[in-house]
Amino acid sequence: MRTRAIGRRETRTRVFGRRWRHNPLRRRSDVMEVWTVLAVAVLLCVGVPSAGLVAGWWAYDGARDTAARQRAERHQVRAEVVEGAPASPTGSEGDRRPAHRVSVRWTEPGERARTGEATVPAGTRAGEHTYVWLNGRDRIVPAPLDGTVVWQHTLAMGACGAGLATAGVLAAHALVRRIATRRRLAEWEREWARTGPEWARDRA
Repeated sequence: MRTRAIGRRETRTRVFGRRWRHNPLRRRSDVMEVWTVLAVAVLLCVGVPSAGLVAGWWAYDGARDTAARQRAERHQVRAEVVEGAPASPTGSEGDRRPAHRVSVRWTEPGERARTGEATVPAGTRAGEHTYVWLNGRDRIVPAPLDGTVVWQHTLAMGACGAGLATAGVLAAHALVRRIATRRRLAEWEREWARTGPEWARDRA
């Protein structure tokens, strides 16, 4: 098995080298395919990481601006839980308690008391306190994006950008190989039509 694998590698090496060297068997489609392989290698080694970095940097800038805008537009207040949250079944979530939406009440300086719904851990009792984020209209909103979420978004977008670039390069390579194969077969057919009758006549 090892001898066969080495033989296949040597055969591919000879074919690749034949496409570089000038010889009667080399066709323009062979040269095009070799240059395509080199271009694909460069794009996979340089272009794909660059595309991932560009996509990640773009996503990081956008997420960071969004986080800064949210921090400027939202503020945090201390609220009292009006109704308790159901307790989670023992052992059903391990050390993590599921969250529930319950009514909470808060009062800001110089304003009347307000109520709304906030997410609290299971088992939170009425009368306990939690913190909620409010927007400019005093409505409860999610907390601003933190650094962890920003970097998760950055890495995800960077990976997507690199993946899309890889798929594009491989798809283009497959298309070029298909075109090169068709041209090679067409060239062989034309040469066979020209030399085939002479070869058959010599054998006869």
